[in-house]
Amino acid sequence: MTGSEILLGRTQDRNSGTLARSLDSHGIRLERIVAVDDREEHLRAALADLIAGGYDLIVTSGGLGPTHDDRTVAIVADVTGLALELDEAALAEITEIVTGYAALRGVPVEPLLPGARKQAMRPAGAHVISPSGTAPGLIVPGQTTIVVLPGPPTELADVWRRALEHDAMSSLLGTQLERRVLRIWNTPESTVARTFDELGGDDHGTETSICATRLEVEVVIRFAPAARAAGTALADGLVAAFGDAVYAQDDLPVEVRVVQELDQRGLTIACAESCTAGMVAARLAGVPGASTVLRGGIVAYANDVKVSQVGVPATTIAAHGAVSAEVALALAEGARQTLQSDIGIGVTGIAGPGGGTDEKPVGLVHIAVVGPNGTSQVMERRFPGDREAIRTNTALTGLHLVRLLLQDERLSAGV
Repeated sequence: MTGSEILLGRTQDRNSGTLARSLDSHGIRLERIVAVDDREEHLRAALADLIAGGYDLIVTSGGLGPTHDDRTVAIVADVTGLALELDEAALAEITEIVTGYAALRGVPVEPLLPGARKQAMRPAGAHVISPSGTAPGLIVPGQTTIVVLPGPPTELADVWRRALEHDAMSSLLGTQLERRVLRIWNTPESTVARTFDELGGDDHGTETSICATRLEVEVVIRFAPAARAAGTALADGLVAAFGDAVYAQDDLPVEVRVVQELDQRGLTIACAESCTAGMVAARLAGVPGASTVLRGGIVAYANDVKVSQVGVPATTIAAHGAVSAEVALALAEGARQTLQSDIGIGVTGIAGPGGGTDEKPVGLVHIAVVGPNGTSQVMERRFPGDREAIRTNTALTGLHLVRLLLQDERLSAGV
């Protein structure tokens, strides 16, 4: 991964995950991820080191733009000893793209043409992969195949997909691994690991990763077709051990599952959030098709907003405090009634770093969900960490509470 902006913390690296998942699914073992700034000597040293390591495949991302600090193609040519040459077909394609951009923006195209020419350069013998933006990808064959990809995540994903379809990559692609994914809610990672060991672990040809993230444990069991029986037995054993805590066996996050379930049942949802300030609604709205189920959300930070906009009784706040199970329940019911939805969710808490007391410390949150038939669930949690962690974990827990409520088979449209 190249780019000073990554090492400076200005840009988050999303490309490593995209490539890692794809490589794994194609039977290619990823052994190293290297992040390098844009300085020429560092790029050259990093690439030379990787080539010396004898890897079959090196994939780079970034440094393919038109500016002075986009040096990846020139460095690849230099380190591999290949001449840098202009690819006329690539130049024509990029010129057409930038001409269209210029017309849309109402700017002259001439200043963009030197950059287009720079982006059309390739090491001799390299295969050019059509761009998603303006930067084409490259496959540089050799004892070590080097695939050069653009840095923007959406562009990288598109160009990488096209690169995998190129004949020059066919000899590198191994047996596609099968896998079972288990997403386990509200269970300690150590408990999952212990059960995994009791079931025999990876002694029969499987490769398993166990990762705890944001109150969930994700278990990914990978196996070649020859080890399918072992992989299936291991996954089924974990499902039997943890029961309903295994809430999914796919890669879909909980908000996608909630939106799909609401849509299938013809139900709608509304949110009234205090400490999360709309994070629950935002996660739901991030799911394509959420408009069919999400009625809306109210950020009710101040107490008078809770009263005037959501309908929380002032007496409830006075008696129990704004951070309480009673107020969370009133927020959920108020959201449901105010926004005329089937399900309401209410969230209140102390995200910190200030505002806590001995009785109600930082990290204390109350979450409630209310259904159309009077079914409700209320949860109190004390989350550790900083403000971001507390708010993120609270929103995730709220979504899981909705999921649990939806497990009630009595829920259906009009009930």
